[in-house]
Parts: sequence; structure tokens; C-alpha cells
Amino acid sequence: MKKVYHLLVGLIVLVGCSTKEEADLLVINATIYTVDSAFSKAEALAVKDGKIVAIGTTADLQNKYEATEIIDANGKYIYPGFIDAHAHFFGYGLSLQTADLVGTNSWEEILEKLKAFAQQNPEGWIIGRGWDQNDWEVKEFPTNEKLNELFPDRPVLLTRIDGHAAIANKVALDLAGVRAGIRLTGGELEVKNGKLTGILIDNAIGLVSAKIPGPTTEQIKTALLKAQQNCFAVGLTTVDDCGLDYQEVLLIDSFQKAGDLKMRIYALLSDSGPNYDYIFEKGKIKTDRLNVRSFKVYADGALGSRGACLLEPYSDKPGWRGFLLSNPEHFDSVAKVIYEKGFQMCTHAIGDSGNRVILNTYAKYLKEKNDLRWRIEHAQVVNEKDFALFGSYSVIPSVQPTHATSDMYWAGERLGEVREKGAYAYKDLLRQNGWVALGTDFPVEDISPLKTFYAAVIRKDARGWPENGYQTENALSREEALRGMTIWAAKSNFEEEEKGSLETGKLADFIILDKDLMSAPEKELLGINVLNTFVNGEKVYEKK
Repeated sequence: MKKVYHLLVGLIVLVGCSTKEEADLLVINATIYTVDSAFSKAEALAVKDGKIVAIGTTADLQNKYEATEIIDANGKYIYPGFIDAHAHFFGYGLSLQTADLVGTNSWEEILEKLKAFAQQNPEGWIIGRGWDQNDWEVKEFPTNEKLNELFPDRPVLLTRIDGHAAIANKVALDLAGVRAGIRLTGGELEVKNGKLTGILIDNAIGLVSAKIPGPTTEQIKTALLKAQQNCFAVGLTTVDDCGLDYQEVLLIDSFQKAGDLKMRIYALLSDSGPNYDYIFEKGKIKTDRLNVRSFKVYADGALGSRGACLLEPYSDKPGWRGFLLSNPEHFDSVAKVIYEKGFQMCTHAIGDSGNRVILNTYAKYLKEKNDLRWRIEHAQVVNEKDFALFGSYSVIPSVQPTHATSDMYWAGERLGEVREKGAYAYKDLLRQNGWVALGTDFPVEDISPLKTFYAAVIRKDARGWPENGYQTENALSREEALRGMTIWAAKSNFEEEEKGSLETGKLADFIILDKDLMSAPEKELLGINVLNTFVNGEKVYEKK
């Protein structure tokens, strides 16, 4: 009888062991912010085949799952992988192969950097990006005289931090056939005393950049893999790449399918005929890592280079209002066809006039509240009469909080006190539809989403200035900022059912941080570290 008893007990134990479900990964003893509708917390999650199969307590999941890999988080903090709703991933990767001019404090410093870059790269064009005259003691555009002296035989093109202004030397201008007196829509060639200064604003940049030889496929692959590495290191698992040609999208797709590029990309095609022709014939593209259903249109330029289109003249440049980059008829025509084809329209609009033109254009086709999720990228300066249009037509603001903390030193000079109150108004924008998508706009701003979070919530620079924050009536709460970087960003991409929160059935894209975004003191937020980044349950980054 005892033998039978022991046999039965043994069978029960074996059956009990065998009833555990298999998982690829089990993460335990964590503080998990699921960012679900209730903003609930959990301790553990299980992953199988790249998706979350369970989330709950450590005890429950250990009892239920047998995992190939177990990670003890030791109380560390887990969040959904960050989603950058507005960036330039492809361009950022390529920019890593050029002269880095970010943070330069004078034109003289730039010239010294270029000399060193030219020695290391002795052939071809000298390309650089990142200068900002607003950071210099003399806050004026430079001229190309020194560039002409230093580089009499090599073409030079240096793009401003916002991508909406550049300076070219004489060799580059001559190669492009650029002469004083050329007139163009949505762009300006700066002329002083009848001579070109080399300064190019908005559409004028393309006259010169079109002459730069394109990169090889191998150079592009190297660039994207480096960009991916940097993105994973700051906790990004999906990036909205704003303004690609379809050939670039096809390259991204090929690198993803080969297993080299693991970053998820929401691609916004540039506003050009070949892109419309290709995707309308092909139809929307959706793979496990690529989503193509959207177009990026430019309404105007940037505030920093005074290309943003304003209703009234700039406070620091009387008589000048900036300009639209295309005629209003163009915006209407592309909105019509994008609407008819069932695609998403995402339009760059900085100035209050640019925003009004696009909002009214959208209204013509959207007609009322809808779920088409047309977006305005930046929505940087909005007239008080126009905020309600976002809500009336379900237009989604896709904003970049670090623009506020980068521009706050001089925005008042550009706009004046009254108009500035409608600038970087993220809370006012959020109130229109109840949600807002957040991004960085890298490489215009720093790549780190943690800086996005800090700027959105605290609205100060890294030194803690201004003491009481910048226009804090438009600060977001910590929960709102986190949602804007995860589930709301996913929603702006029509992807909220597959990512953006940590819930059963969703993709296992998550990050582990060493401190809690929801409770860390203000002074510690910018020092928080990404310890690990996971995509599809695969560890793609580990802090060394």
C-alpha cells in the first residue's frame, strides 16, 4: 500500500511539473509600469515568441512558467520601450559620418573643427551639421568668406541644427549654379551688398545639397546600424522616421528582413511625386518591424532661422513674417489625394500662420471628429483662436518638448510676450483630444527620450534654469509624459494594439531603468540610466 501511495505522489509531482507552461523569458522581482488604461503596476512578465504571454506577480508567474531565461530585476524599473514619434533616423545615421557642429559656441570654433575634419577626410565634400547662431555671443548668421579662404578647392555645406538653414562656400554654390537674384518659393538666398553670403534658408538648401554624391548601400547600412545602436542605448525601440523616399524605405526593409536592423520604423514618406506614385500603387506596407502608411509634408521653416510662417511680423525682425514652403494650393491638393487614398497626413508646422493654414486644410477634408489620426508635427506656435481646431477635427499634435527648453532663451525675442504664450503649449494641445504624441526630432535635438521626459515635465534646462520652469502652465504630468512616449506615440502610428504598453498579447518591447521615472527627484531625472533594452523579448542593449 505504501508503494502505491508513493507512486501516486510521484506521479502527481511529475504531472505538476509538466503542467508548467513554457516561456522564452521570465522577468521577476521588478517594478513594472504597464502603462495600460489603468496605469497599473506589476512585478513580473513572461515572454514567448516575441510577445508578452503573462504579466503579474513574481510568485504567480514562477508557478505558472518554465522559462529558458530568467532575469531577476532586483526591484529595478521596467517600462514599455520608448517610441519617438518624430525623428530623422536615416538622416541621423548619415550625419554621424559628417562633421559634428553641435554645441559649438562661435563661428571661429566651427572653422577649427572643419580644419581638423578636412585633415581626417582629405577628399570630397566637407559636410557638417549642428551649428546654432543663437548659442553664439554674436547671434547673427555668419558669411562664407572664411570658408572660401580655407577651402578654395573643396565644396562645403554646413547645415544649421534645425535643418532649415545652411551655409555653403563659393565652390559649392558654383557647382550648384547658384547666383544672386535667383527667386524661389519657400526659400531664400541671403544677399548682402549684391553678393551671396552663403546662407541658404529652407528650399534654397536643396539647390546645393542636390549636388552632393549619394552614399553607397554599404555606407547607408553602416550608418543605420550605428543609429540603431545609439537608439537602443537610450531606450528607443520604435522610431518614426519623418521624411523618407521610398527607395530608402526599401533599403530599411531589406536590412530588417536580413536580420541586421532590429529597430522598428514607422516611416513617413516625403511629399514628392515618385513617393505618391509608388505607395499608392503598392499600398500600405506593414511588417513586424516596418509600417508605411503616412506622408510628411512641410508647411513652413523653423523659428530659429526665422523661416517659420507667422501671422504677424517677427518681434526681432520688423516686416518679416517667414514663409510657407509651398503654395496653399499644394497643401490642398495633397490633402485631397491622401484623404481619398486613405493614408495619414503629417505636416510640419511651426509658426501660427503655418499651423492655421494646415488646420484649415485638414478641416476641409476631415470635416468632423474622426479616427484618421492626421497629425501636425511640432505645432510649435499656435494662435489662441486655433487650438480648438485640433479637437474639432481630431488632429493629433506630435510635439517635441526639448524644443521648448532649447528655444526658451530667445523665443520671447522672436515672438513677443503675448504670442509666446501660445508656443510650446503642450498641455493646451493635450486638452484638445486627451492625448498627445512626443518625440525628440533628433538630430535637431538630443536623441535621449529621458530628456524629452524632463523637458515635458520640468521645463528647465540641465542646469535647472529657469528656477521656476518655463511656462509651467503647459507642463505635462509624469504619467502624461510617459504615455506620450509610449502608448500615445503608438496610437499616433495606429499601433496601440501591438505596442506602447506592457500587456498580454503585445510585443515584448521593454526597457529596464535604474531609477523610477515616476518618483525620482527632479535633479536625478537626467541621470537615470537605461540598463537594458529588449525588442521582441531579445536583449539588444546592456549598459556596460
